[in-house]
Amino acid sequence: MSEPAEHSPRPGGSGPGAPEPGPAAPTGADLARSALRAARAQAKQRGEQVREKREAKRHGLRSGARSDGRDPVPLGAALNRLLTERGWESSAAVGGVMGRWPQIVGPDIAAHCHPSSYDEAAAVLVVQCDSTAWATQLRWLARQLVARLNHELGHGTVRSIKVLGPAAPARGYGRLRAPGSKGPGDTWG
Repeated sequence: MSEPAEHSPRPGGSGPGAPEPGPAAPTGADLARSALRAARAQAKQRGEQVREKREAKRHGLRSGARSDGRDPVPLGAALNRLLTERGWESSAAVGGVMGRWPQIVGPDIAAHCHPSSYDEAAAVLVVQCDSTAWATQLRWLARQLVARLNHELGHGTVRSIKVLGPAAPARGYGRLRAPGSKGPGDTWG
């Protein structure tokens, strides 16, 4: 029997015992394509570097036509930014109330009552009055004043108002007193 023709070696070297052909040597067109690909990759990389430099220049230490954090700003805007960064908004707002007290409560109340202190932890505003009648009147108006103050300062800044009456002078016991005496219990030694 005869062997099939497909197993016979051919003179071109494509049979099972023939050596494998290697990759074809690049021709001029292939070399040009690979050089073009490399040039494009380098150009893209240079473009990325240029873009990064522009971004760094725009946001970096160099000044230019665009505004950045080093440009002059109005004093009010700079103070507001400082208050926000430090968390001093409520303290500054309460300080503003101390200065604007007559505009907030009106000239009649402001003539007889003035804010003396503010407890930030408890959100209590302490108000000193010059007579007991005005202290009583202010206690009656406390809810309305808290609502008006929170409208001016922001919700929840003042929860309550503590009203103090007039400060009485120190009471002396009797007409004659020994220097350094602390009252009737100290008279006889």
